[in-house]
Amino acid sequence: MTTVLIADDQPLQRLGFRMLLESQDDMTVLGEATNGAEAARMTAELHPDVVLMDVRMPGLDGIEATRRIVASGDRTRVLILTTFDLDEYAYAGLRAGASGFLVKDAQPEDLLSGIRAVATGDAVVAPSLTRRLLDAYAQHLPTGRPADSPGDPDPRLAALTDREREILTVIGKGWTNTEIATRLHLAESTVKTHVGRILAKTGSRDRVQAVILAYDTKLVQPS
Repeated sequence: MTTVLIADDQPLQRLGFRMLLESQDDMTVLGEATNGAEAARMTAELHPDVVLMDVRMPGLDGIEATRRIVASGDRTRVLILTTFDLDEYAYAGLRAGASGFLVKDAQPEDLLSGIRAVATGDAVVAPSLTRRLLDAYAQHLPTGRPADSPGDPDPRLAALTDREREILTVIGKGWTNTEIATRLHLAESTVKTHVGRILAKTGSRDRVQAVILAYDTKLVQPS
């Protein structure tokens, strides 16, 4: 059973989400929050698998609420809801630690599959879409160390093998596991093992965060 907390300041929106989610045999709604502060507090109390998080809410917004939930170390995953598929809110949500984002007018089946994916630790947005988002807002990324700077590598990459660093790079470029397996002549099960180790070694919560890491550490440059 996947447990969900709905965070949205619009009563009709919350009702619609609740009706959809509770029509599913494998989902249950633990509660509803009307703003970011409530969302962060209720997450700490209820520990849902997924928070369906609106961005624009009175008081504490969804981005800051996401940041607080992720910083708390709670196992809860956050799925950001935005009005547009490519905007500064989606970007900020991913940077805050959300496991993905969906547009509010997404089809019901897409929302349900997205929640299920996030609950199991997968990213909702396709890697290629994540890269498109980061490319659009790359000017806001931390400056970091210049690519040709001497010295030790970024500490987040220090534990990676050469193969893992290679795979992290192509994850950042938007390659799927199937594409990585085909182009690098690896079994897909081997790729999945490498990806799992990369996430564990770098402390990335999911594939979306791995893409952001690849940008932060200059393994991938904006196209």
